[in-house]
Amino acid sequence: MSKIEILAPVGNEEMLRAAVFSGADAVYLGFSGFNARTSANNFNADTLKDAVAFCHARGVAVHVALNTTVYGGELPALEQAIRAVAASGADAVICQDLAVATLIGKIAPQLPRHGSTQMSVHSLQGALELKELGFTRVVLAREMSLQDIAILRDKTPPELEIEAFVHGAMCISYSGRCLLSHYFTGRDANLGACTHPCRWKYYIMEEKRPGEFLPVEENERGTYIFNSKDLCMIEHIPELVNAGIDSFKIEGRMKTALYVAVVSRTYRQAIDDYFEDPQKYIDNIPYYKKEIAKCTYRQFTTGFFFGPTTHDSQIYDNNTYVKGYEYLGTIHESLEDGRGVFEQKNKFSVGDEVEIMKPTGENIVTKVLSMQDEKGENVDSCPHPGQRITLQTECTLQEYDIIRKEKEVSGDECEGGSACHS
Repeated sequence: MSKIEILAPVGNEEMLRAAVFSGADAVYLGFSGFNARTSANNFNADTLKDAVAFCHARGVAVHVALNTTVYGGELPALEQAIRAVAASGADAVICQDLAVATLIGKIAPQLPRHGSTQMSVHSLQGALELKELGFTRVVLAREMSLQDIAILRDKTPPELEIEAFVHGAMCISYSGRCLLSHYFTGRDANLGACTHPCRWKYYIMEEKRPGEFLPVEENERGTYIFNSKDLCMIEHIPELVNAGIDSFKIEGRMKTALYVAVVSRTYRQAIDDYFEDPQKYIDNIPYYKKEIAKCTYRQFTTGFFFGPTTHDSQIYDNNTYVKGYEYLGTIHESLEDGRGVFEQKNKFSVGDEVEIMKPTGENIVTKVLSMQDEKGENVDSCPHPGQRITLQTECTLQEYDIIRKEKEVSGDECEGGSACHS
């Protein structure tokens, strides 16, 4: 069996490097103006070309999302975007609007097209229709079970690749095609501007009693009837493999480099362990679960993979995240004396115990010995996000090391949105 692809989310340059050096085989990112994450730091013609060159030099593929609904007046700009994506050398385009797919076929027929999950392909007939239209890969609807996927894989040509989300935030609407955000705020999820109203707290108000809120009782924290748990299939790698999925997709273009690094690296390790020795994979499941818990997440679910879900299995009873570790930053310059320079993301202090995630897969717990600010002056802590800090720890710091710190706190800190718009 060919190697299973780990497809990692990228919302900015820092996340790109985290994905590449954490075992991702491919990344997906958005092109400015036509992707379903307009609030991410998306890529333009110049930055995309640089990103593709960086990834290809390290054997990593780049899939570009042009996956919004496109209106007639936007077609000239869309044509320019397609030409820019083709010129960048990107490996594929993810699209959900057939107008986008048609234009790609005319302008850049050599550019592979992937059918977005928003196309709601959930049957053999749907997958075969996409192949007839020239698509080389289908990103399956999240509502499919593993049994359904296995049947689809068995009856589709092997050259039609199968991609499925295996980890990350879930959208309560069918295949992410939500209208709530546009209805409430005028910001359309299908145009990349979702405000995530599924995460809001709700009451009922009767028409003839304005201002009198009637709670829909769920628990003591309130009512979050649209709020889904996060998908996590790290304990079910054999089932995913046996279903015939070619690409394991991770959600999270609005999250952090730490999230991308932790999830990509853990799934890569789990898959490699499984193919080396299934028993080794089984023995290491507690380790995978512990690692996954080191990045921000909601409670986990297996989604629809094992059949229709119940309220208890998927709906989350609040809107909080569990935050096991804080992301402190990524080393972007290694100094000769073992120190490293990075841009700080969260506060920490001299004397704190931190964990260094090495690109090799190693985790090193170490103590912070000293810090200097941009002026070279010693500081006891770095309280302001964005500070450029030179750091010394008990271990040698290298470029692309990720620094994190344990934080045993649950709270309302939201690191990313909830949708499946790729």
